[in-house]
Amino acid sequence: MRHLMLFIIFLLPFLAVNGQSRATAKKAVKLMGCGFEIAAYAETDTIAWNAVEAGIKEIVRIEKLISEWDSFSQTSEIIRMAGIRPVKVDKELYDLIYRSGKISQLTDGAFDISFASMNKIYQFDKTERQMPDDVVIAAARMKIDYRKIILNPLDTSIYLEKGMRIGFGAIGKGYAANKAKEIMSKMDGVKGGVVNASGDLVAWGESESPEGWRVNIANPKNKNQAIAWFRIHDLAVVTSGDYEKYFISEGKRYSHIIDPKTGYPTSGVSSVTIFCPDAELADALATSVFVLGTTKGLDLINKLNNIECIIINDDGIIHQSKNLQINYY
Repeated sequence: MRHLMLFIIFLLPFLAVNGQSRATAKKAVKLMGCGFEIAAYAETDTIAWNAVEAGIKEIVRIEKLISEWDSFSQTSEIIRMAGIRPVKVDKELYDLIYRSGKISQLTDGAFDISFASMNKIYQFDKTERQMPDDVVIAAARMKIDYRKIILNPLDTSIYLEKGMRIGFGAIGKGYAANKAKEIMSKMDGVKGGVVNASGDLVAWGESESPEGWRVNIANPKNKNQAIAWFRIHDLAVVTSGDYEKYFISEGKRYSHIIDPKTGYPTSGVSSVTIFCPDAELADALATSVFVLGTTKGLDLINKLNNIECIIINDDGIIHQSKNLQINYY
């Protein structure tokens, strides 16, 4: 679905910490339809590069499991069999869909993986165009309802009603980042690392600075300009921005993030950044807050433990959750 705000990570190729040598490997690749940056901080250069490659291999595996565009994936099979029969899936995919439903409940439907029913209705290509016909939008909207995703724990099967689709664009990259971190962090000699999926970022362990990994938050009006920075330890930071995927209708810009309850694109918010120990949850909450808007979004985040957020509205006004400390430029 998105996560387009770029975080800038400053890494050094080789240095010493407390008298011990450390090496950093970093690689940029395109996976899951977006740009990934994977970095590892390790005892040797070889260990660091092996960790990066292991992280990439894990993301490729996740993509093959959850992609709705890969005709061979289990997700595609679920969609093809909508209205016909349940599809037995790996427990890993079943659990991801189960957790997605829990987040839908938490956010009162602002997050909903069945939003994918709207995928072919809009074209977010930055151009001026007519809003799709209300009848077309309403027909697609009728296929969105996370409560109609039927899960059977006895055989880990999933059933969709006829015409329904599911997609993991609002949670999949966060999940992949979590899984890559899990693989990399267990490798001998790896001291820390970063997985950044076009703004779905998780950082852990040691970094080139004893103060932690440094990330910049970009200005949604000028993505090459940072407006704030943070030092993070063992934390996920996920930003959802509207400045890369949108269209304009009658002078108004519409984000690529769809409100599941209306079927229409959101407006009024330019970016949302979530700070959370878990990248998957942060990914889903970034979309949810975008849909909920500033007031309801902040109200939700302020009720959750160990989770903070920044919301920038279309007027460039910055709103933040109650316990977040921001370092402004």
